[in-house]
Amino acid sequence: MGTRTPGHGPKRPNGAREAEILELLQRADGALTPREVTERLGNELAYNSVVTILTRMHAKQLLTRTPRGRAYAYAPVTDDPGFAARRMRSVLEERADRQDVLARFADGLSATDADLLRQLLDPGQ
Repeated sequence: MGTRTPGHGPKRPNGAREAEILELLQRADGALTPREVTERLGNELAYNSVVTILTRMHAKQLLTRTPRGRAYAYAPVTDDPGFAARRMRSVLEERADRQDVLARFADGLSATDADLLRQLLDPGQ
């Protein structure tokens, strides 16, 4: 583990490269092509690997893509808090016992977070 060959980065767990690329795209001023992503990663991944990762992330609806020249330029569909909210919704949608899940979630909140959630749910308070 950790061996490096030209154009290939060290092996990482599934999802680690996606997270790294997502973070890179979130920091960018705009959408990036696979070539630009490859360069910003310091060429540690082969161009084809970057294209594959970006394509998979687009298929998972994590990224948008728009044509730019002969390639696509990719951008995240939301920011980091938006992705966290999507994950939370996804977990909730997988469960039939939504009320129980939400009740357990609310029970685990700190008093400060519970107050913040109340404010967000009822902005007129």
